[in-house]
Amino acid sequence: MFKITTAAADQIRVAAEQGGIEGMALRFAARENQDGSFAYNMGFDNPAEEDETLTCEGVQVVIDPAFVPLLEETTLDYVQLDDGEFKFVFLNPLDPTYVPPKEKSEDKDDA
Repeated sequence: MFKITTAAADQIRVAAEQGGIEGMALRFAARENQDGSFAYNMGFDNPAEEDETLTCEGVQVVIDPAFVPLLEETTLDYVQLDDGEFKFVFLNPLDPTYVPPKEKSEDKDDA
């Protein structure tokens, strides 16, 4: 099942408010590239009758049925990259180029 983290949901709500588009659903799509990797798209949209609809962390999500198989195990997160930039990232174990995120280890004092 497609998931959205709390951090991503919070940023989506901020974007919807800033854009004056509260109440619209967030549409997701994916396609498989020639090299086997996946490309992702998202944007605010009105649901269509045939769409798969769900609510993730309070965000209404719509996915065209054609894209459900590519997105069914995906998690959308909003993370800070090494350079300090924040970005939405798609974590999808179905994508052959997927590398699970490394957990940050906390520095321990020797004292």
